[in-house]
Amino acid sequence: MDLGIAGRRALVCASSKGLGLACATALAQEGCEVTLNGRDAKVLESAAQELRDRTGAKVSTVAADLNTVDGRARIVAACPKPDILVNNNAGPPPGNWSEFQREDWLAAVESNMLAPILLVQAFVPGMRVRKFGRVVNITSAMVKAPLAHMTLSTAARAGLTAFCKAISREVAADNVTLNNLLPERIDTGRQKFMIERRAKLDGVSTEEARRTITNTIAAKRFGSPQEFASACAYLCSDLAGFISGQNVQVDGGTYPGLV
Repeated sequence: MDLGIAGRRALVCASSKGLGLACATALAQEGCEVTLNGRDAKVLESAAQELRDRTGAKVSTVAADLNTVDGRARIVAACPKPDILVNNNAGPPPGNWSEFQREDWLAAVESNMLAPILLVQAFVPGMRVRKFGRVVNITSAMVKAPLAHMTLSTAARAGLTAFCKAISREVAADNVTLNNLLPERIDTGRQKFMIERRAKLDGVSTEEARRTITNTIAAKRFGSPQEFASACAYLCSDLAGFISGQNVQVDGGTYPGLV
């Protein structure tokens, strides 16, 4: 299937590894010019070179911290007119909701709500003028199925979800879409951290903790980053112009609700 986005400019945030890099790879394979972002310039350039070698795509980088005003300004300056924006950032830590401090809440809101909102504000007006824009926010299953130990993630990302839903109706007529991808149990470094945390809490091996978590997934396996990235690439495509304001779950069928 030709997604119709060859030659489009794509900015993928927090993309030196994990889901961000997987999404950047899928877009590069579709012929997009990709800008990678991360905080560690050395790691970032290594990922970029690997992506160039693998896909032959034009890949640039911008080493910048999404969570700072200066970092976001550097990102905008490096890729001022993207056709595609994939918002991604490290998730806040799990923990006891009653013990989170003000600083914890502010950090979660800055990284998982304000940073992507401010990039949407920076780029979507230009997308509207050019009559093409695709924004995909990598959020979390916790937006629709909150758990008490993930309240930092739930609260901040629900705010981003509401913002994007609100503006999606306004910009749809200009062929600009905003959608959210909600991962659950995709096999990345984040899940390795969650498995190790579970093992420590339960006093079991990491292998046993992984089996326990796997059994909570309807598909009885973890998803691959490539499966997640394929969903992202489709939502970024020319073919997905009639899909906007949606929360698309990539969770192996685990979510039990209807909406």
